[in-house]
Amino acid sequence: MFIGIDVGTSGTKTILCNVKGKILAEATFEYPCYSPHPGWSEQNPADWWTATTKGVKAVLRKAGVKKNQVLGVGLSGQMHGSVFIDKNNKVIRRAILWNDQRTAKECAQIESKAGGRDKLISMVANPALTGFTAPKILWVRRNEPKHYEKTKKILLPKDYVRLLMTGEYATEVSDAAGMLLLDVKKRRWHKGLLSKLNIDYDLLAKVYESVEVSGTLTRQAAKELGLQEGTKVVGGGGDNAAAAVGTGIVKNGLLSASIGTSGIVYAHSKDFRLDPSGRIHTFCSCVPDEYCIFGCVLSAGGSFQWFRNNLAQAEVESAKKLDVNAYQLLEEQAEKAPPGCEGLYFLPYLTGERSPYPDPYARGAWVGITARTDRAMIIRALLEGVTYAMADQIKIMRQINVKIGRICATGGGGASKWWRQLQADIYRAQVYTINASAGAAYGVAILAMVGTGHYSTVAQACDNAIKVVTSTKPNPKMVALYKKYYALYPNLYHHLKDDFADMAKLVKH
Repeated sequence: MFIGIDVGTSGTKTILCNVKGKILAEATFEYPCYSPHPGWSEQNPADWWTATTKGVKAVLRKAGVKKNQVLGVGLSGQMHGSVFIDKNNKVIRRAILWNDQRTAKECAQIESKAGGRDKLISMVANPALTGFTAPKILWVRRNEPKHYEKTKKILLPKDYVRLLMTGEYATEVSDAAGMLLLDVKKRRWHKGLLSKLNIDYDLLAKVYESVEVSGTLTRQAAKELGLQEGTKVVGGGGDNAAAAVGTGIVKNGLLSASIGTSGIVYAHSKDFRLDPSGRIHTFCSCVPDEYCIFGCVLSAGGSFQWFRNNLAQAEVESAKKLDVNAYQLLEEQAEKAPPGCEGLYFLPYLTGERSPYPDPYARGAWVGITARTDRAMIIRALLEGVTYAMADQIKIMRQINVKIGRICATGGGGASKWWRQLQADIYRAQVYTINASAGAAYGVAILAMVGTGHYSTVAQACDNAIKVVTSTKPNPKMVALYKKYYALYPNLYHHLKDDFADMAKLVKH
């Protein structure tokens, strides 16, 4: 048996599966997030450990599995967070999370110290964004110098849990790549950038490949978890890279398009590929010596959720009476509208945007309303707009010669047959779904199987556990139509960009 643990933002998910990849039990325990100031986001790392111990005990109990049957543990978690640890392994302050926005000054400082944005991208494969870890480190050093002076190590969320499990200061390449301090191509800390930023190399953990054993459970940790002392803990992966393993995106040409609150387009690449403009990210993948390229749409399914919550009360009430999902009723209306909605477009920038436009001021909009526009068109345009935004990432990947084969659809966009067809037509690629839905926790359980020697490669383990369930081919007629409509879509952001920034100034207090 193998355990996968995903230290998420809303809660920690734990799964237990056998060597064939069958999930035998799962459990999730939630915890709070704190926002002491607008735009700030923090959590107490002790909550992650509590949720982890509860989760492991729960899955063992549910499955009726004995502790000596568990041969390996994999760790995943929210990326980019920062846990400051003192010489006694005590947490100095609450962790600053991936969605914290306090570090704009530090991002500018990093780019300046590196010699400019382009130089920074050439060093660590990505531009400085407020979500990444490096600017958080500089923020604490500047604003909380007493805390910084006490710091012995700076760990990512899942790696703090690893410390409590194994006593080891360790991370792995996929999560480390999101700190903005890793030479992604060479898969090691970038000493040149660390020197320019005056960050001590010794503050960072040892870097492993995702399938490598990073330590074993201590006696105390084993007791708290209900597992056996000496159980192997593998490197694991950051949540996006681990979720890719959990969906089998571990070979050249395979992509995933995950439409949840946000939308992630993730491509596996055997070779190092870089977007010189930094519109999408290049990180290390969980497959040793291979890479991933991905982009993030901040309000993908979130746009559809916003519409349901604020503009679809009638459908919500009808869904309750019919005992169906309100989204299903909205999609049935969207199907009645003509493809392309007679030139009506929706921009899904409800919470700003990240890829390919790192713009906190971007706003959502319907553009092209006429006297003929009806409710069905408004709904369909929203879904088309979200899918166009996902296609923006794929277009960039094609530009930098990432091989685009078939695309695994997950999340809400994968659950809907109609939306899968829309994606196939707009992406111009075959879209498929698989038999697994446990995401990052499942992915790191698979990595534990490889790390403990039960499979020789990540691809072999995924082939054994993950099977295709549905397949959707693009409709040539719709491909031609959407190619014309999508050609106009990127222009709308560029025409409105300055206006978005001016709108933000109007509402500043």
